[in-house]
Amino acid sequence: MNLSKREFLQVLGAGSVAGMGLGRWADADAATAAEALYDLPRFGNVSFLHMTDCHAQLKPIHFREPSVNLGVGSMHGNLPHLVGEHLLKVAKVPAGSASAHALTYLDFEQAAQRYGKVGGFAHLSTLVKRMKASRPGALLLDGGDTWQGSATSLWTNGQDMVDACKLLGVDVMTGHWEFTLGMKRVKEIIDKDFAGKVDFIAQNVKTTDFGDPVFKPYVLRNINGVSCAIIGQAFPYTPIANPRYMVADWEFGIQDQNMQKMVDEVRAKGAQVVVVLSHNGMDVDLKMASRVSGIDAIMGGHTHDGMPVASIVANKGGKTLVTNAGSNGKFLAVMDFDVKNGKVADYRYRLLPVFANMLPADKEMDALITKIRAPYEGKLAEKLAVTEGTLYRRGNFNGSGDQLLLDALMDVQGAEIAFSPGFRWGTSLLPGQPITREWLMDMTATTYSYATVSQMSGEMIKTVLEDVADNLFNPDPYYQQGGDMVRVGGLEYSCNPLGAMGKRIADMRLNGKPIEPGRQYKVAGWAPVAEEAAKAGNKPVWELVEQWLKAQGGTVKARKVNMPKLTGAVPNPGLAETQG
Repeated sequence: MNLSKREFLQVLGAGSVAGMGLGRWADADAATAAEALYDLPRFGNVSFLHMTDCHAQLKPIHFREPSVNLGVGSMHGNLPHLVGEHLLKVAKVPAGSASAHALTYLDFEQAAQRYGKVGGFAHLSTLVKRMKASRPGALLLDGGDTWQGSATSLWTNGQDMVDACKLLGVDVMTGHWEFTLGMKRVKEIIDKDFAGKVDFIAQNVKTTDFGDPVFKPYVLRNINGVSCAIIGQAFPYTPIANPRYMVADWEFGIQDQNMQKMVDEVRAKGAQVVVVLSHNGMDVDLKMASRVSGIDAIMGGHTHDGMPVASIVANKGGKTLVTNAGSNGKFLAVMDFDVKNGKVADYRYRLLPVFANMLPADKEMDALITKIRAPYEGKLAEKLAVTEGTLYRRGNFNGSGDQLLLDALMDVQGAEIAFSPGFRWGTSLLPGQPITREWLMDMTATTYSYATVSQMSGEMIKTVLEDVADNLFNPDPYYQQGGDMVRVGGLEYSCNPLGAMGKRIADMRLNGKPIEPGRQYKVAGWAPVAEEAAKAGNKPVWELVEQWLKAQGGTVKARKVNMPKLTGAVPNPGLAETQG
């Protein structure tokens, strides 16, 4: 079958509502494929570009999407809790396409080899420039979790990402992991580096003493003669999910009432378009959209959900679009509005994957990244071992990358049980790839990654698991804090996601024997939120894992992932796919 270039582009353009399907023509040369993938005609007169949760990944990476993302209560069977074939069906994305690889875990190893790495700021920069050129006045919004997640971001105190984001052309951002650099450092960046260049906004962060705003709650920008407001919503549970002492003078929260006040305020000032730049997590955004009126769109982050279609939420003011733009620099979302007679009349939304081999590296950004990494290249590239199996993190209950951390912590510290936080950041490795220090830091780099060993009673172990399970599976999104289930090594257990609080975890066993409530067990872990751990002289977790990796004789076997036995009714489509 011979197709003209125009016919080729038409076929590809019609392949997916996400504007991304490559289908059976995916093996076309990179230039032609890229033209099809990224040829996005301008629509309307107001445009926003959205990136979020890049977690300091300046270079292209592999990232395996989850094979399970359970939704309970009103989230049952709905976006963002669809994975694999179910997500592709809703998005109308062809299986086996580049889009399918970007959005799902399906055939991950083969697809990763076929389509190559994703993300990378040099390639993202090329795409941002292309979209801004086709959409005069478009603003680039950064949803946060930008200054954390890599070795260089940790070693430079976030400066690498600050410099890269300024060059990328970020206009407005909000935050979450940024706050783990500490209040002084955050304010220093905003007041000095970002002054006159990037607006950092958050309507829900106030001082603990007098309740004064810490950051600007919103910004007003004129885009092609249309007054637009962007309101910031930082991660509301920062002092709970992360160390409180790092933000001791600030208080957070969802703050619906204040959000409604901000929306009303910007509307009164003439805003014809109101967008919330959020780091709530998508379930929380969906609930907020139903409770606060007057918001045209919530462009969200935190839960790393790459959403190829926008969810439409009805409220007393009309409707609100809710989107989420994935993680690790894999995607750039494009929201186009057609504004007529002072209000949004129509929209177009696309989630564009960033394929490094389809987008040439922007020379200026590439040079900056090379300069940033130059002092550290030797340390980053050091090979600690080679993996025989795929290493990944994402999944509601565990991932092979976290299993490696758990196995290492138990082995090095002689622990019976180990816990690893349910973080959603971290990159993936394919079988046969080297485990470098860079990958290890991608999985562990925080400002409080101390390794711990403690004695815990069986009763306390159950309490910990129940508490995290309620955070993940509470039917009310406002009681969820994002993230996944704490990863567990050594201990076997069952979990009923639909169970009542305190009754989700059962049948806990160690080496086949039931856990005794009154017995003490030696438990390893890392990333404690208590300040005492930082003062106790605990070693960074990467030092222990590196020691273990170097002792493996050069090769690390594929990890057998410790998964709980799931009980109760199947919560939503996709669960049957989770055991692979």
